[in-house]
Amino acid sequence: MTTVLRQHFPMIPDREEVLSEIHSRRELDMIFTHWTQEQQQLFLDYCTGVRGVKLLYDQFFKEIINPDSTPERLEEILSLLLETRIKILKVLPNDSARIAAETSLLILDIVVQMEDGSIANVEIQRIGYAFPGQRSACYSADLLLRQYKRLKGEKGKKFSYRDIKKVYTIVFFEKSIHQFHQFQNNYIHHMKQQSDTGIQIDLLQEYVFITLDIFRKKLQNKKVIENRLEAWLTFLCEDDPDTILALIKAYPDFEKLYKEVYEMCRNTERMMRLFSKELEELDKNTVQYMIDEMQDTIDAQKDTIDSQKDTIDSQKDTIDSQKDTIDSLQDKIAQLEQLLKTKKG
Repeated sequence: MTTVLRQHFPMIPDREEVLSEIHSRRELDMIFTHWTQEQQQLFLDYCTGVRGVKLLYDQFFKEIINPDSTPERLEEILSLLLETRIKILKVLPNDSARIAAETSLLILDIVVQMEDGSIANVEIQRIGYAFPGQRSACYSADLLLRQYKRLKGEKGKKFSYRDIKKVYTIVFFEKSIHQFHQFQNNYIHHMKQQSDTGIQIDLLQEYVFITLDIFRKKLQNKKVIENRLEAWLTFLCEDDPDTILALIKAYPDFEKLYKEVYEMCRNTERMMRLFSKELEELDKNTVQYMIDEMQDTIDAQKDTIDSQKDTIDSQKDTIDSQKDTIDSLQDKIAQLEQLLKTKKG
């Protein structure tokens, strides 16, 4: 069967070709047999163009949006998101002090230094972590401190705090947490520290959160890619063949990027290992997400219990106070009764 994507990209193999290669190689056949029927079908759909390939897969993103070999692609994405011209100077080693277990929810984590000295941490999360603000603030502070130490080491006594440049934390959520869904009309959130008096002081740390699930929902409703930024977001997260072809029609230069993707798909062994890794990470993600959600629920219930305990304690104090009042009144009544008895006597 010829799919709509295969009509446009003839290098995409058909189902029989992919299955023939899998079954002819024992190792690949064992991997394929180990998958569920649903997973097998999903893999074949990706390879044969029934569905578009998810560009958010780690290896695809690193291959296509590679800041070392094709920096202009990430430069354009960052320029559109930050609304200023961005030129990448170099990719920095990502040696931040992240908690190892947290990497399970990350699809990608790239740190780049721009021409003006500013730094951007680009992170893609398959499932949004709980407390994204706190996490982002911690890693932004870590990048800022690393920049400070590096510059102070390089410049020595000539170092000045004026040498420290902005740090941008840019997070793409494939599946965003519930707080973002309260803002269904917004899929990009810019954040930075500001004074309540209007005084302008550069506090260096800025954040951009992009909720791709909310973007996809908006795109499905309006069915029109309105600008270059939406084109890039569509390329990153959309796997519907008709939407992909609509993107190429509106922005023909994306066709070259898709050709690179489908050339990668011709390597069945590489695709299978990539897919297996993604399935494994998805299992970890789901478990970690459930842990975060359950911990969130536990914390909320604990707060409720603590609040109820405070209420009970307050009510107990009130009861004790009322009991003291009653006891005092009863003592006075007893005294009055005794006084009446004395007078009668």
